[in-house]
Amino acid sequence: MSRFPRMILTACIAVWACPPAAFALPGDAKMGPVSSPPDTVGPSPRIAPVEKNLIPTMQVALAKGWPAGAKPRAASGVAVDAFARGLDHPRWLCVLPNGDVLVAETNAPPRPDDAKGVKGKVMRTVQKRAGADTPSANRIVLLRDADGDGVAETKTVFIDHLNSPFGMALVGNSLYVADTDAILKFPYVEGETAISAQGTKVTDLPAGTINHHWTKNIIASADGTKLYATVGSNSNVAENGMAAEEGRAAIWEVDLATGTKKLFATGLRNPNGMAWQAGTLWTVANERDELGNDLVPDYLTAVRQDAFYGWPYSYYGQHVDERVKPARADLVAKAIPPDYALGAHVAALGLVAAERTALPAPFANGMFIGEHGSWNRKPPVGYKVVFVPFAEGKPAGKPIDVLTGFVSPQGVAYGRPVGVAIDRKGALLVADDVGNTVWRAVAASR
Repeated sequence: MSRFPRMILTACIAVWACPPAAFALPGDAKMGPVSSPPDTVGPSPRIAPVEKNLIPTMQVALAKGWPAGAKPRAASGVAVDAFARGLDHPRWLCVLPNGDVLVAETNAPPRPDDAKGVKGKVMRTVQKRAGADTPSANRIVLLRDADGDGVAETKTVFIDHLNSPFGMALVGNSLYVADTDAILKFPYVEGETAISAQGTKVTDLPAGTINHHWTKNIIASADGTKLYATVGSNSNVAENGMAAEEGRAAIWEVDLATGTKKLFATGLRNPNGMAWQAGTLWTVANERDELGNDLVPDYLTAVRQDAFYGWPYSYYGQHVDERVKPARADLVAKAIPPDYALGAHVAALGLVAAERTALPAPFANGMFIGEHGSWNRKPPVGYKVVFVPFAEGKPAGKPIDVLTGFVSPQGVAYGRPVGVAIDRKGALLVADDVGNTVWRAVAASR
């Protein structure tokens, strides 16, 4: 390595080692998140020009957790309080028919070959600042609000000794759990507070020693015969080679009767949340980094069977990513644009349809999205829960903030929203993996 690139990489590490104040832009008095530029959000976003920088843009909120008595700010007409506190890095949620709430307490598995060398040191420093370097609890806990007051009285370990679990789906009397490397099936009995039976493997999922995007989410089809599973890419833009991306950056369709699976849609860099809307599967996906503050928009999209969404060769349709070699003009020609841009680097993870919500207008028809927050943008964006209104089965209008205030004006992260769900009474639940809390948002009392 030449002396100049080594100096740049050393500077990167030095930047990440600085205290929060070192991340302020010149002349900026505040460092809290801002909204994405309006023209980069919506069904027809402006695709910004590529910004070429020697050092990638980096700013991450220092994870501290919530001060005593603090909580997110709720939209007008909405009130929020803690449903459960003292959790261990809660990432994903599943509401059971009897009202019990399952929470995946989880984090990344060991990934010895992910981002080796200096870049790996930089990213590990980033993860530490963001609160994402804690060991994985590797379990699912059950929260129960027996008296119906909106606060869980009991927390029990429901399934233990998993492998970075994330997605969960109940089909009949079977609970399916997506570990980082496989989908497992467990017997479920309504009302029980723990499952002692060993899970049986339904199918493997791409993992390995890189496993860059480790979270695997699942959702069941309406008839309960299939699962759909998200698998993120093994890199930013295939820098580990396309062989390492086999079966990744995709949504798989799994036949539950046989355990066989096939690719349902591809070219999705890092899909996470999934939801059904009028019989159509929707997902939110995180797009690639290091192209600039406003490139590339993360997005919400309907997932078309056999569709290709561009990664890694192009983004937002057929905008070619010149970093990817060799180029694939044939695949770029097939790439379709997603339905709705959420803004670059917001890190959209959680997704739930509002069909059963009891929140007031304008939250009756659309999707709630948990935005985990940026690291590759100054000033930062995301770190909130938003609502995308729908009309005639499609996104219509700009996102509406539902919960904000997860980051202080000084750039300290009190929390970071991840999974979202609607509970049996229609309240919105939000998993906060830095605040170690599940928040519950309801219509405010008049």
